[in-house]
Amino acid sequence: MYLIQILLPLYDNGGKPFQQHELSRVRNELTLRFGGITTYVRSPAEGLWRETPTSTVRDDIVIYEVMTPDLDKTWWQSYREELSKRFRQDLLIVRVSEVQLL
Repeated sequence: MYLIQILLPLYDNGGKPFQQHELSRVRNELTLRFGGITTYVRSPAEGLWRETPTSTVRDDIVIYEVMTPDLDKTWWQSYREELSKRFRQDLLIVRVSEVQLL
């Protein structure tokens, strides 16, 4: 079983918030494809990273998770690229973990 997490920004690089329908669209796409989704949207997570030795960048994000028995890397890479364009990101994080259900 695989757990895939998508870290979606709430704002573009200029600080303009994304419309709710853009986030809902991703939620709906994933629900249709995988039969369910977990969303962490109540309190945005905060991402920080160093862009240069003297500059730190901050992002408010939501996290979408799906579980699937099979990992289609080609589909996920293509979907990540599509989301990167839709959310105007140089790098959008989609990560996977193999999980064992207890």
